[in-house]
Amino acid sequence: MVAYRIDRHSGVATYVQIVQQTKQAIRLNLLRPGDKLPTAREVVEATAINPNTVLKAYRELEREGLVEARRGLGTFVRRSLGAAPADSPLRGELDAWAVRARAAGLEREDVAALFSAVLEQHFAHHAGERAQHEQHEQHEQRDRRDQRDRRDQGGAS
Repeated sequence: MVAYRIDRHSGVATYVQIVQQTKQAIRLNLLRPGDKLPTAREVVEATAINPNTVLKAYRELEREGLVEARRGLGTFVRRSLGAAPADSPLRGELDAWAVRARAAGLEREDVAALFSAVLEQHFAHHAGERAQHEQHEQHEQRDRRDQRDRRDQGGAS
């Protein structure tokens, strides 16, 4: 089961923190399809937040198709995300790197900024390739449609 940690000083809405932490737990396989999320009452008792905030987060997760509410039973994970299990060897490497970064005097925000920059560098390129491929597909579809239209117009004369 997931234990939510609410940071009231983060500037991120509480319900968004719950959504993000749930997604992270699903992505890391800490929560799997069929697992039950804590009840709103359990989250309220553990975090001292408003029950409506928990319900709003769960509705958002449901809207995204990640969880489903079952009347009288609770809210359950419907599907998984990604492929980064919590026990991945990559996690161990990242953990060792975080220890070195902290020993080097980096603050949490420094580490987050550095890591975000590296992610952007490595994953923005793939997003650009994907967008370029989609644009190429759209051009090909338009060309086929234009050819079909010209053929249809020629046959209608």
